[in-house]
Amino acid sequence: MRENLRGIGLMIAAMGLFAVEDALIKLASGSLPTGQILFMLGAAGAPVFALWGLSRGVSPFTRAALHPALLLRNGLEVIGTLGFVTALTLIPLSLASAILQAAPILVTAGAALFLGEAVGWRRWAAVSIGFVGVLIILRPGAAAFDPNSLWAVLGVAGLAGRDLATRRMPPGLPTTTVATWGFASVAALGAVVMATGGGAVWPDGRGLALVGAAIVIGLVAYWSIIEATRAGDASAVAPFRYTRIVFALILGMVLFAERPDGAMLLGAAIVVSSGLYTYLREARIKQLSKPALSR
Repeated sequence: MRENLRGIGLMIAAMGLFAVEDALIKLASGSLPTGQILFMLGAAGAPVFALWGLSRGVSPFTRAALHPALLLRNGLEVIGTLGFVTALTLIPLSLASAILQAAPILVTAGAALFLGEAVGWRRWAAVSIGFVGVLIILRPGAAAFDPNSLWAVLGVAGLAGRDLATRRMPPGLPTTTVATWGFASVAALGAVVMATGGGAVWPDGRGLALVGAAIVIGLVAYWSIIEATRAGDASAVAPFRYTRIVFALILGMVLFAERPDGAMLLGAAIVVSSGLYTYLREARIKQLSKPALSR
C-alpha cells in the first residue's frame, strides 16, 4: 500500500512537471524557432542519460542500441515529438494536452492490430468511444476547427507508436540507453528542422532561461515517471497519468488566458474516461489470468 501511494505521488508529480515543461516550451516558442528548441532539448537530455548509464556501468554505445525495435522507437519518438512540440507552438496548451490524452487508447488499438494482443469487445468499445471524444475535441468540418491541431494528432500517433515499439525491445535493454538515444534522435530532428526551416537565432536571456528550465523540469519529470512505475502496481499508478490534463488546463488559463469551451471539455472527459476504462480492464484481465498461469 505504501509503495502504491509513493508511486501515485511520483506519477502525479511527473504529470505536473511535464505540463509545466509544455508551458515553458510554448512560452519559449515566442522567441525561438521550433527546430532550435528541439535541438536544445535533445542535446541536453542525451548526455545526461548517457552519463547516468555510465555511472551504473552501462555504456550507451552497445550493439543493443542497433536493435530494430529501438531504432523504430527512435523514429517514432522523432515523429511524436515533432508533432506535439509544433502543436504547442501553434494551438492552445489545453487543446494540445487534451488530444495527447488519446495516447493510451491508441496504444490499446495498436497492440491489437500490430502486436497480436487480445483485446475484447469491452475495450474495443472504449477505444471507439475515445475516438469519438477526439473528434469532439477536434470538431472537423466545424467553424471552430483549427487545422494546426492535426500536429497534435500526429504527435499522439507518434508517441503511441513509440510506446508500442518499446514493448518489442529486449527486456534487458537499460532505460538509460533507451533514453539516451531517444534524446539524441530529438537533437538530430532539431538539427534537420533548423537546416531546412531557416536556421537558428541567438537566444535572448528570457528564451534561454525558459528552455533551460524546460530541460531541467523535463529531466526531473522523466526520472519521476520511471520511479513511479517501479514503485507501485501499474494498475494503481498508471491511471494517474491523466492528471496531466488537469495541470495543463490550469496552466493554460493562468499563463495564456485560455478558456476551453464546453465541447473541448466534454471531448477530453470522454477520452480520459475511455482511457481509464482500458487501463482498469487490462489490469483486471491480467489479475484474472494469474491463477490460470500458476496451474
